[in-house]
Amino acid sequence: MGMRQRRALSWAAALSASALLLTACAGDPRGGQEDTVLIGVSLPLTGDFSEPGKGVQRGYEAWVEAVNANGGLLGRRVELLILDDQSAADRVVQDYEALIALHEVDLVFGPFSTRLVIPSARVAEEYGMLFVEPAGAANEVFEQGFENLFYAAPAVANDHYNNLADHILSLPEGERPQTVAVASMDDPFAQATAYGLRDRLAEGGLEIVVDEEYPPNTTDFSSIAAKINASDADMVIGGTQYQDAVNIIVQLQQLDYQPQLAAFSTAPTNPEFTAAIGSRTEGILAPTGYTPDATYPSNVEFVELYQEMFGTLPSEDEANAYTTGQVVAAAVEAVGCAEQGECQERLVDWLGENEVETIVGPLSWDDRGRPEGAHLIQQFVDGEVRIVLPEETREADFVFPKPEW
Repeated sequence: MGMRQRRALSWAAALSASALLLTACAGDPRGGQEDTVLIGVSLPLTGDFSEPGKGVQRGYEAWVEAVNANGGLLGRRVELLILDDQSAADRVVQDYEALIALHEVDLVFGPFSTRLVIPSARVAEEYGMLFVEPAGAANEVFEQGFENLFYAAPAVANDHYNNLADHILSLPEGERPQTVAVASMDDPFAQATAYGLRDRLAEGGLEIVVDEEYPPNTTDFSSIAAKINASDADMVIGGTQYQDAVNIIVQLQQLDYQPQLAAFSTAPTNPEFTAAIGSRTEGILAPTGYTPDATYPSNVEFVELYQEMFGTLPSEDEANAYTTGQVVAAAVEAVGCAEQGECQERLVDWLGENEVETIVGPLSWDDRGRPEGAHLIQQFVDGEVRIVLPEETREADFVFPKPEW
């Protein structure tokens, strides 16, 4: 008996009540149509990562709408089957086993968050499935030895802030920030973004005066905010997801801490961020792999479609999900198949050797599935999010020092 058969039998014997309930409610996920390409995905629609998880869902849904409007994949209509992993690693494993072994999906897309990407990628590899993912950017993802994984974004997490680090270190020593405070969620992606910038600045001579780590479920940041405020650091770096960044910023503002620079990963790219912070976002920085203003032809079409479907501009989470669909579709159309089995190996091999045009530009990968590009740096300038680095793609001048918030 092969590995896949053993895994399927073991999983089926331990099928959870929640999965049974989902099956009963969902009925036939293919809608009775055998000529459908069924794509399975597990997303954190509840729990710690629910906000970006819902963004990823919208991005996937927009891609399905676009691909079906253009004849589907290989002439077959595309359908999504989405399960809620509740932001839990054990649940995401159950979900992908259910999608592959029970629902027999043709393809899988990755979830949100490095914490969920690693265990789900492991399941996908055990079943021999291609695994393109939109949100597992930490180095830890690419150190697992996965041969089936590709990250659908311009750069890995440690390199997200490279353009910002280069700019700060290019300033004369007397004009650059001198001290840095760092607070990061105990999360591989959040830490990688923050620590990549922290380490570059430390190597360049800046002093790290606060370096705090907190659990993912933290809601009270009063002690961390007090340490940052007491340090009077010139710059604050947040290795954050969404709600934690909002809470930290609000508490720093309440203490009237005024840094020269403030950079927070992920949160400022979320469309809910401005509503949560109010008018006090001016000067806040974040790395982003995406701008709705990019002139790539497929991005112009994506932005128009997304606005029609959801009434707002897409952000990075939605864009990375849409890019995931584009990457998988390119491989499927090139290879000419989309199903479990030997086809998956052919899809993996094709992506490892080719470049794909996407809404974030052309993507190619090294032998670990790492994209070979760089992130943009965005900043709130005059109340609007603008690309400020690198200079050749900037939409506004870099604001330094940051205005008071």
